[in-house]
Amino acid sequence: MSTHDVEGSSSKPLTATPARESGIRAALKYTGIPPSWLDKRPKLPSRNWLIFLSVTSSVVGYYIYDRRQCRQIRQEYVEKVKHLSEATSDHLSWPRKVTVYAARWPGDEDWDQCMRYFRKYVKPIFVAAAIDYELVIGKRHGDLTNRIAEEIRKQRRLDAGIDIPPGQDVYPPNYPFRSLAEIRQQRLAGGIVIVGRPTWKEFMAGLKKGWTEGLEAVDHEEALAQELEMDGRFDELEEEPKDTGDSEPDTSSTSPSSPPLPKAGTPPIAALQYRLPPQAQTSPSTSKSSTSQIPEALNVPPASIPLLPPILFVPFTNFLGFSQVPRMIWGFFNERHKVRSGAEAGYRLVMNTTCPFNPPPSDKISLFDDVASNSEPVSKGDLDHGKESEVFYRSNLSTMLENIEKERQKYYDALPAKLETARALSRGTREPTKEELENPPKTEVELRAERMKKEKRWRADTAGWDIVKPDSEVEYDERFKDALRMFIDP
Repeated sequence: MSTHDVEGSSSKPLTATPARESGIRAALKYTGIPPSWLDKRPKLPSRNWLIFLSVTSSVVGYYIYDRRQCRQIRQEYVEKVKHLSEATSDHLSWPRKVTVYAARWPGDEDWDQCMRYFRKYVKPIFVAAAIDYELVIGKRHGDLTNRIAEEIRKQRRLDAGIDIPPGQDVYPPNYPFRSLAEIRQQRLAGGIVIVGRPTWKEFMAGLKKGWTEGLEAVDHEEALAQELEMDGRFDELEEEPKDTGDSEPDTSSTSPSSPPLPKAGTPPIAALQYRLPPQAQTSPSTSKSSTSQIPEALNVPPASIPLLPPILFVPFTNFLGFSQVPRMIWGFFNERHKVRSGAEAGYRLVMNTTCPFNPPPSDKISLFDDVASNSEPVSKGDLDHGKESEVFYRSNLSTMLENIEKERQKYYDALPAKLETARALSRGTREPTKEELENPPKTEVELRAERMKKEKRWRADTAGWDIVKPDSEVEYDERFKDALRMFIDP
């Protein structure tokens, strides 16, 4: 071997032995994954990412924990009452049935919020115990009061023998239907569910109204129509004859028996009554007594009230407004408290444990009472159910009556112009404009119907708000003391 060959062989660079790849790396190398991804080394995220991940995981974890607790609480109470639905009973027996009342929450456009609360938190317990229920919802303030009062009035008329019980005038004598006594016994075995403070106020006001008023069948729409007809809003002003000279008016054609015309400046109501014949100008009391066919002994309120179904009060607070947003957020992440409250309320009714009604204290104050104790708020007993929720009413509700009066005044200010246009077009005294041809104005009949509808709504809203407003106390009658019962914890 020559020297040149030795030097040439020694000048060649030596190649490094390639590093041996692991099995996982060698397997992933041929899957199409970029090699840069395989060379990455894990590292801690940045400060902002750590904050984001910690906050997000905490919120999601708390939400999952709360919903899991909701399912466990609901299942716990379902297990307590489901044996009642599995118990065998007579196939001819009727299931236990309760009546659920839910009124509109003040200031909320969704009128069924109270009923949604019942369906979500109380209804599952009733379903597990095989308890039937009937829903009665008030879409406007005062609807429940009027409905309850009308039902009580019908019951009193049946007891007095004024009306015929339903079914006896349709079915044959031996037809197997439930008697009125059986229906009432089933209601006593059931119960009444009151959801929220507004519903409690409307329910008690309806009870007092139904057991206090008379038994006459009054057509409220007809009475309102007569009242509106007498206020002179749709009367036409009579044009005074022009004075052409100093001659005295001729009164020879005027009959001595006909009433004289009203003087200028007489109010519309007085002017209309002034033109009525003497036989039509009867007082309301005379007409009422002449049309009433119910004996006076049956038309008076009863001295005592029969036993009513026991009452279950379900506490409910509806948070509204921007200032209540923190409470809304807290309630969203703590729904387990609502589930437990609703389940406990349903469990009280299912177990059917009652106690006498706790009436408010008497209005009589002893002379020996401590003066300092009078400065503290006096408890009204069971009438104070849900009173703490009235603190969360929206502040703009204090001007509700003023807003109704402003709306009424605005409508009546624009009514004469609408009425004049309707009469001019109907009599053909002028031609309709292009805009009136495209959008025909309302006729006088339509204006009367519109006014009737608006007055009914305004008066109903005013009367309903007087019942549920925070300043109003819950209606109560001393006769309710022995007639009402409340569900309590077993």
